[in-house]
Amino acid sequence: MEAENKKGFLAIFKKITQSESFAGVLLLCCAILAMIVANSPLGEAYAQLWKTKFGFSVNGHFIGMSLEHWINDVLMAFFFLVVGLEIKREVLFGELAGFKRAALPIIAALGGMIGPGIIYYSLNVGTDSVTGFGIPMATDIAFALGVLAILGKRVSISVKVFLVSLAVADDLGAIIVIALFYSTGVSLEWLAVAAGIIVVLVILGKMGVKALTPYMLLGVFLWIAVHNCGVHATIAAVMLAFTIPVAPKIDTLSFMDKLKTIVSHFQEAETKKDGILLQNEQVEALHHLSKEKNAVQNPLLRLEHALAPYSNYLIMPIFAFANAGVAIGSNIDFSIDHVFLGILLGLVVGKPIGIFTFTFVAEKLGIAARPNGASWVDIFGAGALGGIGFTMSIFVTNLAFDVNSAHGLIATDVAKITILVASLTAGILGSIFFIIRGKLSHH
Repeated sequence: MEAENKKGFLAIFKKITQSESFAGVLLLCCAILAMIVANSPLGEAYAQLWKTKFGFSVNGHFIGMSLEHWINDVLMAFFFLVVGLEIKREVLFGELAGFKRAALPIIAALGGMIGPGIIYYSLNVGTDSVTGFGIPMATDIAFALGVLAILGKRVSISVKVFLVSLAVADDLGAIIVIALFYSTGVSLEWLAVAAGIIVVLVILGKMGVKALTPYMLLGVFLWIAVHNCGVHATIAAVMLAFTIPVAPKIDTLSFMDKLKTIVSHFQEAETKKDGILLQNEQVEALHHLSKEKNAVQNPLLRLEHALAPYSNYLIMPIFAFANAGVAIGSNIDFSIDHVFLGILLGLVVGKPIGIFTFTFVAEKLGIAARPNGASWVDIFGAGALGGIGFTMSIFVTNLAFDVNSAHGLIATDVAKITILVASLTAGILGSIFFIIRGKLSHH
């Protein structure tokens, strides 16, 4: 009975963790937990933990970083690698493949970035906080997918596809913004090294190298070069993703032929078996099957599927827990410049207006067309959910302000709190919007 209960629990747990909403819910729980811990008696220990240095010494020189930088620069590189792989997949095979299919979500994403950016910039122009204009530009895919999963059939498939492809295009836009506006003085020497590594990666692809190991090893050196050249290091992960090959080592027809041969050898060995143990020939056949199984798979998808669970269920929650915890004390000034209003209005108001306006104009000009079955009301609702900007917005916040100054430190804390409030508000408003729309459509 106990074994059956355990098996049932594991089945339920597996079903929950594999649902689209789980990653978003886990992310939110980690952010809330971080806020609770930061404002508890453990707050001081929580703040000091992320400043702890981890590394090693060579001839008296320390090589390493603080735990915060290990998370934000190294762990998040894997998150950006997954994002880059998703973008490449969508551009080659998905909703961003071909101009006509890509036009609408790309234009919508552009509107969803320009709208919030203009609102924030206009409120903070002439202040030290103007550098935060990129914070409300992003849409969080995990949160958005979570809300869509909770809404279920209230949101049509066409609207879900539109919002997900918009979020992917939005991520690409955020990456460009980070590279252009949130990089320090560029070292030409290290930039040349990075460019050389990218050339080698491209050559590997042209030579037909399908094994992922050389790409990942070169990716480590690319990260080091980009980190030292002044461009934010996570951009290296995106560059690496774009060089990962798509075509498998063997086609499906060749795989089926080899599979028949392997199965034949396995069956022949079975006739010679006189016990419960596998014959050497059978073990060898299974080994060949494992090799051929990898050879027939798309390297890009294989890497994406391998990394995505770690990104969704480990890296992003750790990032949220490390970055969302802000001690709300007397030193936090919510009236500092217009950071609070800029981010709140940018995500909650600027996102839906920007997405809707750009999509409307694009269709009227004949540049793009809405998905079948998606009304203008649906587009506005999708735009409202686009205001969920948690992960990427917090990431940009860490780059936007100078935390070594009192002003930058306060602005960073205010921004992080506002992102959480605005993302929750956008998620709730978007959900209410689709729930009401669903009820009205049935009358």
